[in-house]
Amino acid sequence: MNSQLHGLVLLLVMSCYYILPLFGAQNDSSLIEVDVGLILDMDDDFVGKMSRTCIYMALEDFYASHGQNYTTKIVLHPRDSKSDVVEAVSAAIDLLKNVQVQAILGPQKSTQLGFVLDIGKKTQVPIISQATSPTLSPSDNPYFIRGGQNGSSQVESLSAIVKAFGWREVVLIYEDTEFGRGIGPYLADSFLGISTQVRYRIAMSVSATYDHILQELYKLKTLQTRVFVVHMLPSLASRFFLKVKEVGMMNKGYVWIITDVLTNLLDSLDANVIGSMQGVLGVKPYVRNSNELQNFTQRWRKRFRREHPDMDRFELSLCGLWAYDSATALAMAVERSGIAHSKFKKPVSTNNLIDLTAIGYSKMGPRLLQAIKKIKFQGLSGEFHLVDGQLQQSAFQIVNVIGKGEMEIGFWTREYGISKKLRSPINKNDTNDEKDLEAIIWPGRSSVVPKGWEIPTGEQKLRVGVPVKNGINEFIKVERHPQTNAVIATGFCIDVFKEIMNHALPYAVPYEFIPFETRDGEPAGDYNDLVYQIYLGNYDAVVGDVTILANRSNSVDFTLPFTESSVAMIVPIQDDGRKNAWIFMKPLQMDLWLTIGVFFIFTGFVVWVLEHRENKQFRGPPSKQVGMIFWFSFSTLVFAHREKLVSNLSRFVVIVWVFVVLVLTSSYTASLTSMLTVEKLQPSVTDIKDLRRNGEYVGYHNGTFFKALLRSKEFNLTKSRNYSTFEQYDDALSKGSRNGGVAAIIHEVPYIRLFLSNLKYCTKYTMVGPIYKTAGFGFAFPKGSPLVPDVSRQILYLTEEGKIAQIRRQWFGEEAECADQDGARITSDSLNLESFKGLFLVAATSLISTLVIFLSTFLYNNRVILASNESSIWQKLRAMSRAFDEEAEKSFDASKKTKPANEVMVVPSDCPQSPVTSNPHLVEWIFTDDDHVFTTTENNTPIHETLEIEVNEAKE
Repeated sequence: MNSQLHGLVLLLVMSCYYILPLFGAQNDSSLIEVDVGLILDMDDDFVGKMSRTCIYMALEDFYASHGQNYTTKIVLHPRDSKSDVVEAVSAAIDLLKNVQVQAILGPQKSTQLGFVLDIGKKTQVPIISQATSPTLSPSDNPYFIRGGQNGSSQVESLSAIVKAFGWREVVLIYEDTEFGRGIGPYLADSFLGISTQVRYRIAMSVSATYDHILQELYKLKTLQTRVFVVHMLPSLASRFFLKVKEVGMMNKGYVWIITDVLTNLLDSLDANVIGSMQGVLGVKPYVRNSNELQNFTQRWRKRFRREHPDMDRFELSLCGLWAYDSATALAMAVERSGIAHSKFKKPVSTNNLIDLTAIGYSKMGPRLLQAIKKIKFQGLSGEFHLVDGQLQQSAFQIVNVIGKGEMEIGFWTREYGISKKLRSPINKNDTNDEKDLEAIIWPGRSSVVPKGWEIPTGEQKLRVGVPVKNGINEFIKVERHPQTNAVIATGFCIDVFKEIMNHALPYAVPYEFIPFETRDGEPAGDYNDLVYQIYLGNYDAVVGDVTILANRSNSVDFTLPFTESSVAMIVPIQDDGRKNAWIFMKPLQMDLWLTIGVFFIFTGFVVWVLEHRENKQFRGPPSKQVGMIFWFSFSTLVFAHREKLVSNLSRFVVIVWVFVVLVLTSSYTASLTSMLTVEKLQPSVTDIKDLRRNGEYVGYHNGTFFKALLRSKEFNLTKSRNYSTFEQYDDALSKGSRNGGVAAIIHEVPYIRLFLSNLKYCTKYTMVGPIYKTAGFGFAFPKGSPLVPDVSRQILYLTEEGKIAQIRRQWFGEEAECADQDGARITSDSLNLESFKGLFLVAATSLISTLVIFLSTFLYNNRVILASNESSIWQKLRAMSRAFDEEAEKSFDASKKTKPANEVMVVPSDCPQSPVTSNPHLVEWIFTDDDHVFTTTENNTPIHETLEIEVNEAKE
């Protein structure tokens, strides 16, 4: 009884979903039918079959719930594209020409869609497809509506995963179709933004045989990179991953990441394929679970099983949900656009029956297109909202293929990056590392995070090239075992490399040293040739005292430097400067001496100008006045000036100048005292330009880059000599440039310090420089090698922990005391002008400002002379000169001096407006501050006669 009741209830439910809507549609004859095309792969393609069922169920569900209020109804006209581009285009032309559909749902493959979009643009018919290829854009195809996810929107989530685990290289594998090629540039740019390089790319044909797949996989197996990003559709991916498992590339140490399309369809893959993908990571758009989604999934399974009973494995994927929502959106848009008829407008006439213009174009197409773009609702896949004609996606789910399916390990959102839960993380710090994901089971059932790089199969050891050199062995020395002929490499650089590779790196990297030598055991080239061997593929690394240079970095990648380095000179030390008879001149450099002399003269001149008219001590014969100019300013040097100053301006000038003199004398005294009391070992050469200017010979170490450096400094290379040992350095420097030696040897600072650490040499030579800055010594690897960031990181750790300094002391010991004084030897104690610029600026400002004030006042007081129109310029200059040479008038006390009643002003005769007394025969007396008396004659011509009289006698 219960079973019969249960069957009756089930029958009623099915009637509500399937039977009643059909009756409603049959009885409602007033609905406007709108023809819509449907182009899908319906033969053997699971996605096409799934999408077809979802689209029909979407329209049935929509009209069942809205049929009473709607005046339109979509009538589908399905066509099978048979997984072929030509069939898809033919189906589109048939639907447009013979059915005159107002819209087309599909096709879903990017290769088919490209041609159909061109037809839709010609006929103004909207094409709604879930194709994800970024190369097909609504901005280029105005009648294209992407009802699915743009493939480029997932690249940020993929790069976030790579960044979280610190992988520096990836290999991109994609199918050679429009769908596969479209995402490549976006992935490359996204990885470049996180400093990860796409090391290799493989475009796999969709018809690739198993042999071809194996051939490509064996190529990948020889690479160092172990991180692979796969972008394929299920048909090709199924064959590909079966062979990946077969060749042993799904073992420990490998990383496989699949894109959203394949991740969405994992449930549709065969069990054997899923078994070969254990440990694979994947991303797919996140779909929130809801009661509506669960209800629809159950109904879809029952209907799909009924329609396709021959299919054993099937699950509803996101592609079906997109198809369901797209059909729902189209039904809404058809009603809102107000379509009244569905006929095309034909051209007036056409003679070419195969021309697309013969089909005509839809008059309702533009209106329907705008209506679709404005649709917004909550669908099964999430919010259906089109931006620029494309469906938007905000979150991606990260899964791990485990067992028979997938396991969720985290999420990615643009706002918060990677997180374990789909919500705003508390105290989010945007680290995006592996701790932000759940535990992952990697290929080979390993729980250890793969490092993303390994020694390639077939190359058991890393081939490390080392230089062969003679003479200086502390940095690197290469020998061979006398019995086994095995290479024995020692030295500071070798020990640093061994410490990093054997102890510091978190993984083991076997390696072997290969000398860069000829069959005779001689060096096979210089260091540039050695580094270039990496580019040629002969070495996997180069270790030694290799300087990081820009031209070398064009062909290789260097690690961070493990030594500080720059280029300097070794030069002989001169005798003690205290024996020099002119040592008293050395405290100040020549430019400072000259500046001080100029200011002495200028200061004396300004004081003389300011005091000449008012101060008797600054008057007299020209020789006396010139002597006063020099005497006064130089007497301030020892504060011995005794002249009384009258002008306030001159007093201001002297105050500032005395301060300047005080600073200069104090500095001179301190510098001279230091020179006379402290022993200074001065270098024979202080500037590399002096060597070139004087034509001196210069030495450099054999096989280094210094020859090219000398050429860049415009040296005559015929004036250069190369050496290999410290003994040769000593011999060449001792002989000197004129006797078959050199005046200086150019070398890197670490070598110079090693040379001067020997007490035998440090008392004879010193270091000058640096003359050229370099990055230091570094290890060289191939371009893009993942070892570079790891080794560089370990160099930083060992430097901070002091391990490299400890290795340096083991090889070089503590530096000798005299080597620590190199800086004192080459430091010049002479004071230069740069140190006193501010002081002289203040002095110059005071001198010029007071001189300007005096001249302005003087010119104003003698403006009568300047305003004369009857005198020439030369006469005015002479008059101004005489006026300046005259003594300035004093104001006298009335009790001591009495002015005559008829006093007049006596001025030079050549002044046209000289005031005179009205009585030409009257002699007028004028008293000056020096008690001089001037008289005028009857013709007003001055009598150059000065009578010195007492004031009382003048009164009588």
